[in-house]
Amino acid sequence: MIRAVVFDVGECVVNETREYNTWADWLGVPRHTFSAVFGAVIARGLDYRETFQVFRPGFDLTEERRKREEAGQPEWFGENDIYPDVRPALKELRAAGLWLGLAGNQTINAGRILRELDFPVDMVATSDDWGASKPDLAFFERVIEAVPYAAEEILYVGDRLDNDVRPAYESGMATALIRRGPWGVIQEHDPEADEIATIRISTLAELPERIAALNDPGQ
Repeated sequence: MIRAVVFDVGECVVNETREYNTWADWLGVPRHTFSAVFGAVIARGLDYRETFQVFRPGFDLTEERRKREEAGQPEWFGENDIYPDVRPALKELRAAGLWLGLAGNQTINAGRILRELDFPVDMVATSDDWGASKPDLAFFERVIEAVPYAAEEILYVGDRLDNDVRPAYESGMATALIRRGPWGVIQEHDPEADEIATIRISTLAELPERIAALNDPGQ
């Protein structure tokens, strides 16, 4: 039985298009060029932060975030950056009696913003809160500790095979791979996805029915 659903944040709940566009602007490179290099880095299986190194060797993301804050460009996203299927899906899952959480690789500031957006969830947690980042299994152990159900009763939903689905699977959780965002599109044809993703979806609107089918295969 799936009794809890925990969602990744970036490209699962939050559309990060505007965020990466602002980084392209900060670096002074065309947004199209930044996006093309970003996709190439992902396709090669590299850390996305290597994108910044292409344009500015020695780039320190933490330091640059600080500089952006000092320049009046703090990390920020709002309601308009939330994918339109998120709130309806959360409402339906909540009505079905499922425990819900958001947990991703985010800063403390991003966690504050998520809480202010007042999602109908039982938990909002970030890697900065926990001192553990995906794909480290310690992050998923913290998820399991925070949810009041056994690992096999938790469905972790993410857009990345490498950062979300694989480590969640290795931690004993059920997994859902959503096809959106650069990782979701680029990694969807990886053969491993068929082996370790419990379900594969294109929108969060599919989740309530798919979870109901997992919980009652004969329906």
